[in-house]
Amino acid sequence: MLDNMPRGTICIEDIEIGMTRHLRKVVTDMDIEMFAQVSTDRNPVHLDDDYARETIFEGRIAHGMLTAGLISAVIGEQLPGHGTIYLGQSLKFLGPVRPGDMVLAEVTVTDMDIAKRRVKMDCRCSVDGKPVLAGEATVLAPSAKLD
Repeated sequence: MLDNMPRGTICIEDIEIGMTRHLRKVVTDMDIEMFAQVSTDRNPVHLDDDYARETIFEGRIAHGMLTAGLISAVIGEQLPGHGTIYLGQSLKFLGPVRPGDMVLAEVTVTDMDIAKRRVKMDCRCSVDGKPVLAGEATVLAPSAKLD
């Protein structure tokens, strides 16, 4: 993975609207197989080349939630980072992610309620500049005063 910032924690007192963090990851066959194992989602569109060639995707694709998990990685490791608690996430899947694709997962702070430690973020993933996922996350950020 290629992160734009070190992993750790940014406390609510240091977060600003417009802050952005990202990571890049190549989605591998092993990632897809491990996600299928852990999630028990063994849909053949993810695992069977012959089956997947006959679908609208004309080939195997990664699980949408595997791609969404990259957003979780940015939130849980970079912004706000360690100690963050997910409160909600909306997702819209815009295109397929295929084995071997380099996914860029990005989050940007769009709104904050410092007193309640709530942070809203725009979330997006792309492959070669083409959007494959969009959404919004709401999280409870760690506080230097409370944690």
